[in-house]
Amino acid sequence: MNRTTLITFALALCTAAPAIAQTSPNTPNVDPTSPVPPTVSAGVMLGDKMLNNRPERLEWLRDNGFGMFIHFSHDSQIGSVISHSLVGASKEYTDWYLDELPKTFNPKHFDADAIASLARVCGMKYVVLTAKHHNGFCLWDSATTDFKITNTPFKRDLLKEYVVALRNHGLAVGIYYSPEDFAWSYRHGFEVRRRDLPFEPNQYPPAVQFIREQVTELFTNYGKIDMLFIDGTGEIPTKQVAWSINPDCIITRGAIPTPEQFVPGRAPQGAWESNMTMGTQWSYKPTNDRYKSGGRIIEILIETRCKGGSLMMNVGPKPDGGLPIEQESRLREVALWRAANNEAIFDVRPWVVTNEDDIWFARHKASNAVYVFLTRIPDWSRGSRKEFILQSVRSTDKTKISVLGQSDRLVEYSPSADAKSRFEQTEDGLRISVVRAQRLYNDHKWLNPVVVKLENVQPAFDTPPYAETVASKSVTNHSVSLSGKLIDKGDAAAVEVGFEYQIYEGFAEAMYNTNWTRSPMNRISEEGAFEIEISDLKPATEYQYRAIVKHPRITIRGDHLRFKTK
Repeated sequence: MNRTTLITFALALCTAAPAIAQTSPNTPNVDPTSPVPPTVSAGVMLGDKMLNNRPERLEWLRDNGFGMFIHFSHDSQIGSVISHSLVGASKEYTDWYLDELPKTFNPKHFDADAIASLARVCGMKYVVLTAKHHNGFCLWDSATTDFKITNTPFKRDLLKEYVVALRNHGLAVGIYYSPEDFAWSYRHGFEVRRRDLPFEPNQYPPAVQFIREQVTELFTNYGKIDMLFIDGTGEIPTKQVAWSINPDCIITRGAIPTPEQFVPGRAPQGAWESNMTMGTQWSYKPTNDRYKSGGRIIEILIETRCKGGSLMMNVGPKPDGGLPIEQESRLREVALWRAANNEAIFDVRPWVVTNEDDIWFARHKASNAVYVFLTRIPDWSRGSRKEFILQSVRSTDKTKISVLGQSDRLVEYSPSADAKSRFEQTEDGLRISVVRAQRLYNDHKWLNPVVVKLENVQPAFDTPPYAETVASKSVTNHSVSLSGKLIDKGDAAAVEVGFEYQIYEGFAEAMYNTNWTRSPMNRISEEGAFEIEISDLKPATEYQYRAIVKHPRITIRGDHLRFKTK
């Protein structure tokens, strides 16, 4: 299509906007205080046609569930939260942000090829870049606005370079797009805000036309866009244009659950994607930040994949376009671990249980292989053997065992060492015995998880136990009555139920705290509701908690909810 045709197409769609219906709420992303819904349907009508994610494309996402998120805009120069400093800002600040700050933005060290190469060596299958965040600053040469990258000292179309680099490295091309546009709102006389908007972007004709023209540019001027992350109201015209031009585009936020800064407690059904920062901010934060360790990022990747989701790990380039060394170094640690354990991360689905405490499980979707992630064993020196008992897996007469990344035949400099993996089915469970034989660090120490591959095994449970976390009751300044519901006790005559809880450290910070306090446990023999009183809590403090059920052979945890003491 030529440019005249594109604009005509956009205007025609805009005219039809009032007749548009949507089949789901505006924001399908998941609230951390609520369980993740099993499915989210977010198709849109265009005329008499329903547009939605194609099942085979969602299957691709489930198979290839590891990607990079890039948050980048001109406000990286001041190290602020991306975009949101405009909400509630003074006129002086807003004018400076919109008119003056772009004049000094020159990301001359932005190397799209280097970023794509890093994503590739990490094993990531796709990358998503903030083509336009809420502030309205465009990283492409848009004809719809002068608030764009080509009107800065950089002058070049950064999005174009990004798209070319991803394709050269065989990565799927993803775009983040915010239909909400602070610059557009401000220049049209509206107050900048995120809630209680002064107009409805899905219906207000000037806003709808603006959205359609921008999305049309993105989906026609840069070749095939494989993935789209829609953040904010105005998702209906965004999806209409995107799916009309490319029906194969995977729309994540706006169409499937996208939990932000957390991993759901219970494995959701279907496709979902968790997006997370390494530190406490999406964009570059030069001071006062706190980074997750590389090992913690690996644990989050494992948990996400074992629960059937996709993980999009964020980076925030510096104002000059280069990646902070703190972010690059952590990704290279992930890259080393992934290189040894690649097959356990892709084409996998949840096992009958996601984990047995710090041992996590995933199954290959097309074979009978089960991957066992042995996490949080910091004292496992190279050449030493450790044994584990698995409760959710049962061997057969065809079972095989191996450790990913190593040959199981030798340990360097130890010719007499026995590196062979073994297993034995016992009354207590499946006993596995493995050696950490591969040398991955020069000092022979490797703190990250070892992955065991079991072939031709069976589930040891027909139905595992499960307890649902329920909203808390009777909150005081020092105590709370926590509520749960035993949904299934499995094959046991009776089980113990209770809770685990911790102080909620914050939206991004919650993923740092891996220590939980366990409540007293009650023994029950029937499914149904249960409550436990927790005391000695700190006043005016927010906590998160989860129900647990302790079966004679396994402990299963439910979703996370929160409460705040008075």
